[in-house]
Amino acid sequence: MSEPIPPSDETQKQALALTYAAFVAGLCSIVYELLIATTVSYFLGDSVRYFSLTIGMYMAAMGAGSYCSKYIGENLISRFLQFEIALAALGGLSIPLLYLSYIHESLFIPTYVLLTCAIGFLIGLEIPFLTRLMESFKALKSNIANILTFDYIGALIATIAFPFFLLPVLGNYQSSLVLGLINLSIIAVLMRYFGNSLGTAKRQIVTWLIVIAVVLSAGVVFTSQALYEWDQALFDDRIVHAEQSRYQKIILTKNEDDIRLYLNGNIQFSSRDEYRYHESLISYPLAYKQGPVKRVLLLGAGDGLAVKQLLRYPEIEAIVLVDLDERVVELARTNPHLLTHNEGSLDDPKLSIVFADAFTYLMENQVPFDLIISDLPDPNNIELARLYTKQFYQAMRTNLAPKGIFVTQSTSPYFATKAFWSIHNTVEASGFTHVVPYRADVPSFGDWGFIMASDTELSTLRENAILPSNEFLNIKMLDAMRVFAKDQAHADVEVNNIHNPVLISYYLEGWQRFGY
Repeated sequence: MSEPIPPSDETQKQALALTYAAFVAGLCSIVYELLIATTVSYFLGDSVRYFSLTIGMYMAAMGAGSYCSKYIGENLISRFLQFEIALAALGGLSIPLLYLSYIHESLFIPTYVLLTCAIGFLIGLEIPFLTRLMESFKALKSNIANILTFDYIGALIATIAFPFFLLPVLGNYQSSLVLGLINLSIIAVLMRYFGNSLGTAKRQIVTWLIVIAVVLSAGVVFTSQALYEWDQALFDDRIVHAEQSRYQKIILTKNEDDIRLYLNGNIQFSSRDEYRYHESLISYPLAYKQGPVKRVLLLGAGDGLAVKQLLRYPEIEAIVLVDLDERVVELARTNPHLLTHNEGSLDDPKLSIVFADAFTYLMENQVPFDLIISDLPDPNNIELARLYTKQFYQAMRTNLAPKGIFVTQSTSPYFATKAFWSIHNTVEASGFTHVVPYRADVPSFGDWGFIMASDTELSTLRENAILPSNEFLNIKMLDAMRVFAKDQAHADVEVNNIHNPVLISYYLEGWQRFGY
């Protein structure tokens, strides 16, 4: 080990430059990891699985990088700068590469694994290299303490910036490009104070610095165009609106008279057959509702189509819509394609809109409802699966008025049979005395399932059970909708709990079996 150099202006600046490198390294390393895990979870669902796999591979690769660093003994500063250029390029382009590979499905998982391991390996080299570079300026004890302190401070800032700034403001795609540019600032700063010691490697490093900076900057500038082309490659129909909200990717497509809304790649409705879905979700349970229906709670359904169907019932006096994503509601209020189909329902005076988590709202609400409709996205990740748990349905039950009815969309009993019956069993386990599963054919979705529940019997039709305006439901088909084919028969599956969210596995297993 070399003896520390007596402090001077120049050496102090070099030490500060290395400290800056440790800070930025900590910041970038955490964000790369979070971006990769988040993006894979967006595409494949099951966030717990892919965050766990990403962290595991990342840590293992970092360990391998740290171990291999001991075999590099010469030209430490030039080697470190070369590794940082590679890391900035891989980290900065990691999300664009994942997006590109997702178009070619067979390449996605290999790309994910290779990127995670390669970035982890390069990050594993950073701390050993910085520690060895700093040993010329400080004693080992202070050296390690300083490097790790600023590395961890960078990581802390990254974990705060990621959910509150990077994802909501820049999105995952642009965030990776920006972080790559921030990563390059390490090279620029160290070149300023160590450039004279690089020898012949200096020109090569400067060239690569410029090339990677130009590529990443171009990526930032053309993010919108790149994402539009990527979105269009995934959808057969023309995209008329695309945006990344704080919570999800929102896509609106048009093909002649067919308008379709997608959230995170999952279809929410097709204007050609949405009436089948919404009549099944709303008019079917109302056909069996005994007593008045004055107050209705709608969870999700920010597109306004469920509200439109509810407004066809004049006895309904108040509708409360609870949605997490303000952007979906704002789009449904202003986009001409959506306004044509929801008929401006979101501006009706009977409607109140609350932007909140559905579970939180149920726990805090004090006024019961005659009908509660859960029109939430499918449970393909832990955040959504909690809205299909026994605890969620227990909260739902306490929010119902006497003779009240609860209904939830429950994914496909054909494609995801186990998931459908797990939702059914979970609703039963939550305490409802009458639970009725039923299904409807919605061409854009396939065979779709619903669960209706109440503490009052659900077999007696109310007077004027079917609206004359209904395009799908009629009296004769109501009983038939409760009949399931042999390949959709009740499955012996577990109840979905917050502490054991089995529904995610059932859901993904079912849809993946059919190649979705």
